[in-house]
Amino acid sequence: MISFDDFQKIDLRVAKILNAEKIENSDKLIKLIIDLGSEKRTIVAGIGKKYTPKDLINKLVVIVANLEPKNIKGIQSEGMLLAVDSQNGPVLITPLEEVGVGEKVK
Repeated sequence: MISFDDFQKIDLRVAKILNAEKIENSDKLIKLIIDLGSEKRTIVAGIGKKYTPKDLINKLVVIVANLEPKNIKGIQSEGMLLAVDSQNGPVLITPLEEVGVGEKVK
């Protein structure tokens, strides 16, 4: 269990995927360029077995915006997509309605 104060430290934001491309020599990693409203970032996500890059363009997703950057396959990943780990592979968490890019998830 984590405290409510610890939970409040997690900065969940709505982002729009601007570009997506498979990472060479990986069957599941995709490099995403996302828009957070005030900035653009790169995120590496292990969703390539379920989603193709063209399926992802212009999709709204929820990301952890204040996660420490991590180098994955030589690419600096600046956040993490939220997804359900289902039996059929990852399922992205997306808003049900149109919302603003960069909006905070509460």
